[in-house]
Amino acid sequence: MSRPTARVLTLLELLQSGGTRTVAELAERLGVEGRTVRRYVDQLIDLDIPVESVRGRYGGYRLGPGHRLPPLMLGDDEALAVLLGLVAGRRAGLTTSQRTAAETASAKIRRVLPRHLARRLDALLESLAFTDDPGQPDAPDSGVLLTLADAVRHRRPVALRYTGRDGRRSHRTLHAYGIVAHAGRWYVTGRDAGIDEDRTLRLDRIADVRTLPGSFTPPEGTSPAERVVSGFATAAYRHEVTLRIHATAAHVRAHLPASVASLEEPPAGGGGEDERWLRVELRAERLDWLPPVLAALDRPFVVERPDALRDLVSAFADRLAASARRRVPPEDMPKGCP
Repeated sequence: MSRPTARVLTLLELLQSGGTRTVAELAERLGVEGRTVRRYVDQLIDLDIPVESVRGRYGGYRLGPGHRLPPLMLGDDEALAVLLGLVAGRRAGLTTSQRTAAETASAKIRRVLPRHLARRLDALLESLAFTDDPGQPDAPDSGVLLTLADAVRHRRPVALRYTGRDGRRSHRTLHAYGIVAHAGRWYVTGRDAGIDEDRTLRLDRIADVRTLPGSFTPPEGTSPAERVVSGFATAAYRHEVTLRIHATAAHVRAHLPASVASLEEPPAGGGGEDERWLRVELRAERLDWLPPVLAALDRPFVVERPDALRDLVSAFADRLAASARRRVPPEDMPKGCP
């Protein structure tokens, strides 16, 4: 690549970083005179790249809106960051239904990386593992995602068709407050105008979204992410559990986060971080995971309901006690053990 061409591409990269760049600034960054900068700008314009001239004391050049997307230029670190973001997004389930687009984008960036950087990236990807792999959750349609995002931004109601967990289809009008990515899935939270209640819907179960006329005012206070996790804690499940735990709120939350359980604290009587009896409520399809969690709390607790959980806790405690008393017969000891 010739030196002038390289400087023209560097000029484009500077303009793509945003804002207005003065001629003096560009000349200094490129190591040329001001008239040379103007010549380079003319070359970009000849390539149909929309470079605008800004007059005035703080004038210079900037990229303007146009029908063609300027060539995207990334440094080595930027390309690596984008590529790792695409890989992590796919592995974490935070991609849309346009999986092919993500894969082709990754392939294009991978092809233009310098050989030494590509080898290092391959080594990283081969050694990279994710502890929270969500499997292969159904991804949302990109059209649904973008339509809902536009409705959230402009506070416009939407009409949609939704397939519930039981397979039933329904038509709803939603005042969407926000879109939340949680545990490998996409959700939208908002007000269901048909029943006048807040609802959290999975995006992969939404179809036929269209924006409706009018507008709405979202409520203040709780963020969309907080609404989603609190909705999980209060959703309808097979078992309703009520506990009393003598601990600090922070200690309980470390084992039972807001997405799992709701926490009711009594009025503060002094130190807000003192241990006291806290009421904890949660809903679950199964109860067998709770006894180990309660044991890990290492704090006094009372199971108010259901009786089935009390039985599971007692059985779990008996198994722990039996294991603590158990001794390995000498003949079964590994060789070399005292």
